[in-house]
Amino acid sequence: MNYRLKKISGDASFREFYRLKKGNKTSIIVKANKEKFKNLITYSIINNILKKYKIYAPKLIGNYYQNNMIEISDLGEKSFYDIVKKKKNKLKYYKDLINIILKMQRIKIKKRYYLGKFNIKLQKYSLKNLHKESDLFFDWYLKFSIKNSNIVKIKRTLKKELNKLYKKLYFKNNTFVHRDFHASNIMINKNNYGVVDSQDAIIGNPLYDLVSLIDDVRIKLPVNLQNKLIKFYFSKSKLKNENYRNLKNDFDILSIQRNFKILGIFVRLSKRDNKSAYLKYLPYTWSLINRRLKNPIFKDFQFLFNKNLKIKKLRKIDTL
Repeated sequence: MNYRLKKISGDASFREFYRLKKGNKTSIIVKANKEKFKNLITYSIINNILKKYKIYAPKLIGNYYQNNMIEISDLGEKSFYDIVKKKKNKLKYYKDLINIILKMQRIKIKKRYYLGKFNIKLQKYSLKNLHKESDLFFDWYLKFSIKNSNIVKIKRTLKKELNKLYKKLYFKNNTFVHRDFHASNIMINKNNYGVVDSQDAIIGNPLYDLVSLIDDVRIKLPVNLQNKLIKFYFSKSKLKNENYRNLKNDFDILSIQRNFKILGIFVRLSKRDNKSAYLKYLPYTWSLINRRLKNPIFKDFQFLFNKNLKIKKLRKIDTL
């Protein structure tokens, strides 16, 4: 039998991916250069959890952990992003993905999950987690965006206000969260939607994955479509008997938190890892932040934000 190995495009992580062709069959080799346990073992365990709940995810074919790699099933070469960006009527396609989120939210959390001699415990999204992620905005984006010796003071002032907002999150951290559920992490194979890149799964707020999907910085969705999708989720989820305003507030707060994190990560990818292609997403990320800041819940934060950061004075994106 003929074997052929071809490197395929990766993501923002330190992993490498190869498509292994064995005759007419293919599989994927995942090689972890860093964070080996998370990228190989945790990833395999999370995929098993998803498959148990009838969610299409990669199957572990071979575990070569000692050699820093695993072999998993191939979910195809086309992502949801590849398909949906060409569609005019995106609503029905996004509803399909929201239904996957709803299936994931039916996962019953166990104390531990096992894979042979290995085991993991899903962490909870804590206040510390939220700050650690949004701190990337101050530590990376601002560092390379403004020439200001008062960044430490700005960070302290805005972080204090962010803390108040995070404490206003209404829904509890009691739901399985993929944590990076966006169009490029959903593969389409024979009309099946396959979920990948799930190694960062956590127990968190039920709105988080919805934020990842709807406020995806890679696909520009009009406001009216975003609102329809949020309301569709509301009508189908376990939260449908809750006050919609609580749901929308949580969505907007988590969107600000996530997009601050993204601004920081994408600048870090450019500056530290020489992956400057991610900078093209920064203008739309700001557009999403400004869209969510219209919620009255951000009144105090926006005042301090505008007072301390004159966004118009931030250096142009292409000069970062």
